[in-house]
Amino acid sequence: MKKIGIIMGSDSDLPIIQKAVDVLKSFGAPYEVHIYSAHRTPVEARDFALSARDNGFGVLIAAAGMAAHLAGAIAANTTLPVIGIPCKGPVLDGLDALLSTVQMPTGIPVATVAVNGGANAALLALQILAVSDADLAAKLDAKRANDAAAVLAKDAAVMEKL
Repeated sequence: MKKIGIIMGSDSDLPIIQKAVDVLKSFGAPYEVHIYSAHRTPVEARDFALSARDNGFGVLIAAAGMAAHLAGAIAANTTLPVIGIPCKGPVLDGLDALLSTVQMPTGIPVATVAVNGGANAALLALQILAVSDADLAAKLDAKRANDAAAVLAKDAAVMEKL
C-alpha cells in the first residue's frame, strides 16, 4: 500500500491531525506526518511535494488554518491527490480556512473536507488508495457496515425506550 503523507502548517493543528492518524492506524495504513508552513518553510513544503511520488506516497493530506495556503501550495507541486483540511482559527471560526482551501484555480485541484475534518480526510485518502487495493476496499466496506449497525442499534434502543 502506498503511504499517506500528512502535512500540517503548525503544531497547533495536531489535535485535528491526531484524528486522521487514529483512523489510519485503525486500518494499518502507512503514513508520515510533517510540519511545513506554506509561508515560513516554503522550500521544504515544495521539496516534500515534488518528491512525494518518488518517496512512495499515494495521497497527501494538508491541514492549515487562517490563510490556509498549505494544501494549495502542496497541490501546485505534485499531481498526487491532495486533501485539504481547513482548521478552525481564532478569528472567523474556520470560514477563512475553508474558503482558502476550496477556492483553488482551475488545474490545481484540492479535495476539501469539513473544517477540522481530520477523520474524514483520512477516510477519503484511504478510499482513494482503495481504488487499486481490494483488501483496503473490503476494510472500508466493513467499517461502513459496522457504522450502519451501530446506528441501527441506537435506533432500536431509542424505540424501545420511548
